[in-house]
Amino acid sequence: MAGLLHAAWPPAPIKTERLVLRESEARDRAAFIELFASPEVGTYVGGPRPRDELERAVPEVPGRRPGFFVIDRDGAMIGMITLDRRAAERRGHVRPDAGETELGYMFLPEAWGRGYAAEACAAALGWFADALPGEPVVLCTRNANDRAMRLAAKLGFTEVERFEEYGAEQWFGVWTSAAAGPAG
Repeated sequence: MAGLLHAAWPPAPIKTERLVLRESEARDRAAFIELFASPEVGTYVGGPRPRDELERAVPEVPGRRPGFFVIDRDGAMIGMITLDRRAAERRGHVRPDAGETELGYMFLPEAWGRGYAAEACAAALGWFADALPGEPVVLCTRNANDRAMRLAAKLGFTEVERFEEYGAEQWFGVWTSAAAGPAG
């Protein structure tokens, strides 16, 4: 993961058939607040946050850091993808030094069910594979999150283990560019 900090950041916007993965901008702030306040989005990530708290806490330009992509559809943010170091103290690692990059994503509910997550995550993984060839990416989700489980399989993640965390059974998988096939 230290390598991600050495990759050219921010990359040029990444264009897919329907989406653009880009750096966060001030115009995205309202969508960030909507995303984190959404009860539907919060179902598998600890619940929604209070809107008034978010209004105070969310910076003018949220999420501007290496490994953070805004997912843009027709000029508006519909979600986000993160590629961050998985915390060493958490369960689930594929390296002895726990230096893996973890894929995370969240989309506004109105963007669900249209294949945007698969399209955007595949593009982010493609960028990552070019920036850091051969480096693994891990993903952890609740077993109960059927959509996330299907997406992990579609993207080419393979199961490493299952364990209890945050009061629920978790699925933990790994993706490597060498083992991944087309994600479409």
